[in-house]
Amino acid sequence: MKRRQFLTYAALAGGSSLWSLSNAGGMNFSNKTYFPANEEATKEQRTDIVIIGGGFGGCAAALAACRNGLNVVMTEETDWIGGQVSQQGVPPDEHPWIETHGAPASYRTFRNKVREYYRRNYPLTDEARARQFLNPGDGLVSHLCHEPIVSVAVLTEMLLPYLSAGKLKILLGYKARQAEVKGDSVRAVEVYCKETGHSMTLSAPYFVDATECGDLLPLTKTEYVTGAEAKSETNELHAAAEAMPTNNQAFTVCFAMDYVPGANLTIDKPADYAFWRDYIPSLKPAWSGRLIDLSYPDPITLKTRQAGFHPEGNELSVFNLWNYRKIISRKNFTPGLYSGDITIVNWPQNDYLLGNLLDVSDMEFEKHVAQAKQLNLSLFYWLQTEAPRPDGGTGWPGLRLRGDVLGTDDGMAKYPYIREARRIKAMFTVTEEHVGKENRKLATGETKAAEFYDSIGIGYYRIDLHPSFGGDNYIDVDSLPFQIPLGALIPQRVDNVLPACKNIGTTHITNGCYRLHPVEWSIGEAVGMLLAYAKEKKVLPRAVREDRTLLSEFQQRIQAQGAEIRWKDSSA
Repeated sequence: MKRRQFLTYAALAGGSSLWSLSNAGGMNFSNKTYFPANEEATKEQRTDIVIIGGGFGGCAAALAACRNGLNVVMTEETDWIGGQVSQQGVPPDEHPWIETHGAPASYRTFRNKVREYYRRNYPLTDEARARQFLNPGDGLVSHLCHEPIVSVAVLTEMLLPYLSAGKLKILLGYKARQAEVKGDSVRAVEVYCKETGHSMTLSAPYFVDATECGDLLPLTKTEYVTGAEAKSETNELHAAAEAMPTNNQAFTVCFAMDYVPGANLTIDKPADYAFWRDYIPSLKPAWSGRLIDLSYPDPITLKTRQAGFHPEGNELSVFNLWNYRKIISRKNFTPGLYSGDITIVNWPQNDYLLGNLLDVSDMEFEKHVAQAKQLNLSLFYWLQTEAPRPDGGTGWPGLRLRGDVLGTDDGMAKYPYIREARRIKAMFTVTEEHVGKENRKLATGETKAAEFYDSIGIGYYRIDLHPSFGGDNYIDVDSLPFQIPLGALIPQRVDNVLPACKNIGTTHITNGCYRLHPVEWSIGEAVGMLLAYAKEKKVLPRAVREDRTLLSEFQQRIQAQGAEIRWKDSSA
């Protein structure tokens, strides 16, 4: 991490929060200060909650906990908070009712603040400024395709009151190394700065795992599962015949690019180009051909689907990949501000399938991330030189990597987009029978998702599993608008570790619909409020679920703070 890269929230010194801000175009950024000169002063910190991981769920948990009177220390191993929406470069994937309901009020506040950020700081056209549901990029994947750095700025703005008051401290560039565990309780977690090696011991009554891979679970001896469960275990319609713990979904290192018409910005041929150009994934059912190609299997039908590519956003007779995750549409801004659009590449063509990132050494992890970046460079070079053009030519040499959009030098996201993490062995596990449209109808005759008495949130997304390391092609089936049960957020044994993102009690199958942005936010916010409530009542989090009186009071409290725990009839 380079010191010129933005964003400092807090360093720890004598129990106070040290942070500095500069105002440039409305964004709050400064150089990173990891800890003060006197390292001895920051070797230990005690707080109410330690959140390991500053992703979307971690930020939501921190906001909720601080709002309810708790002090929080949150760590983040990169230098950007926000997880999938920022450091991983993934615009929000959301359900069709998101503008009005189906997520906590605080999540809609985040979305509104993103739009207001553009209205306040960017020279929008009059039409774009007046548009109620402004979509800065007009990308097809979301009603709110926007730049990752804007998410960082908005999340920072939302957290700033608690940083200023000293109730929240954020350690950027810090990763968990080990934990002190006694019986069913975690006493402390040691974290270290990836740049300097400085270590710190964080202790608290409660710890939250908001990492992208569920890194805190093995360190704290919290029981967990990975990969695919056997059908005999879960009785799920689309489960595998045999369990395969390493059969996790592909990960993707996203990258950003724009287009300069008439320019020749062709990069040097990547070292592994020949391998990736000819690579055909080994999957069942079979992939459609080469991975780097404009044809690929339709995720739902698995029939070959033909796409097109035109970096000026032109309408084509087939789907134009350029428009899929476009985060800047020049048409929304005053003429001359942008010479072209900016898009994020998170396509079937750069899903990485040659290695797992869970329960491997740091060296193995970094090796696969590096190879995924080689896949990206090969795809980018192919687009510049060999991709078929609608006019019959080949290649778009004016394509340009935009690392500045992602806060990096190489054009790649700061962290891989992880679709499937370690998942806790929970008091309750959500299976396909609870939320899968076909499975639920077959098993129960119901046309609505299961009603959970302990619901603490709601969400909706298709059961969308990308190809996996075990050789499965897409599993993409319809789900039903679902609830998030509190039991899926509580480990079976460990008392004071809670998950705050895609590491809850789901299966390999149901992870496919519980892993996206608004659901992760809902999970994180519920965890933050749960820990505040448990502290107030002087009970363990599991007791809130087990005592119906406490549960009912907790559900009323979170609803009063904007959580939705039941779907409206019109959408459910």
